[in-house]
Amino acid sequence: MILCDRRRFQIDGLDEPAIPRRSKQMKLSIPAPPDFNFKRTILSHGWCQLLPCRFDKERWTLRRVFDVGASRPIAATIRAAGKRIEIEVARKTLGKRASEKIVRDVRHMFRLDDDMSDFYQAVAEDPHFAWIVRAGAGRMLRSPTVFEDLVKTICTTNCSWALTEKMVAGLTNNLGLPSADGHYSFPSPEEMAKAPPSFYRDEMRAGYRAPYFKELADRVASGELDVESWIHSDLATSELTKEIKGVKGVGDYAAENLLKLIGRYDGLALDSWLRSKFARTHNKGRACSDKKITRHYARFGKWRGLALWCDMTKDWIEEQG
Repeated sequence: MILCDRRRFQIDGLDEPAIPRRSKQMKLSIPAPPDFNFKRTILSHGWCQLLPCRFDKERWTLRRVFDVGASRPIAATIRAAGKRIEIEVARKTLGKRASEKIVRDVRHMFRLDDDMSDFYQAVAEDPHFAWIVRAGAGRMLRSPTVFEDLVKTICTTNCSWALTEKMVAGLTNNLGLPSADGHYSFPSPEEMAKAPPSFYRDEMRAGYRAPYFKELADRVASGELDVESWIHSDLATSELTKEIKGVKGVGDYAAENLLKLIGRYDGLALDSWLRSKFARTHNKGRACSDKKITRHYARFGKWRGLALWCDMTKDWIEEQG
């Protein structure tokens, strides 16, 4: 059982001036690009299953607690509504800055501003990959911040998915801030930096990763490391990869996975699951070298990592969707 003392959580500041609404629930709406596929983006990888997200497959909604700054975190439900994304907040009123922050975060999470045209052009002429264009595939769900994506990526290394879920839940439910509905936001670097090393070892159960999380939080909270800048970095991918790997606990696999979430798809981020799936799909079940896998997707150039991911997840996304 994960234990914590919630008495230390004090919400400072007041909500922004309220925007009146007649209903008990406030709704925000965002136009989606013509090639956007809500279901495929949610199911693009496992982030929809990790707190503070809660995926409801029956209703096809994604619920998340959003950090909106000085005011209390806000829980919102996200769903597709025709050619738009609808965000429903269980509050009668919501400040302007909080509303704008939630909209920005949802746009970022669902990659609504990503231009997929070059990727679609790269795969459209290949009969085995043209389905990607028709399906509107390729957008990978991400977190509102690079920091959250980085922490969660480290939680996926050298362990089962069940353990990843437990670590992220332990982190969120203990160090996150509470929303009105009793759920918690993902903790900020500052909140994580306040936690002693023993928390990551004994409460989060992070194992060998425990000191890595403490060090990462300290570096980001102090301003020594600006991980949010990576998403707009002018560095070549090889140089940015070196910088990302400067974070303890991040090797080739984790760095290349994170790069996909910030919009760089040069790397394949190969792990045991991808190697096994490629062998079953393209090599008659026989194990093969990483060089062979690399050659198979080389024709897609800078998009090869995304082409591989779409190829390897095509069947299970269709089964779930």
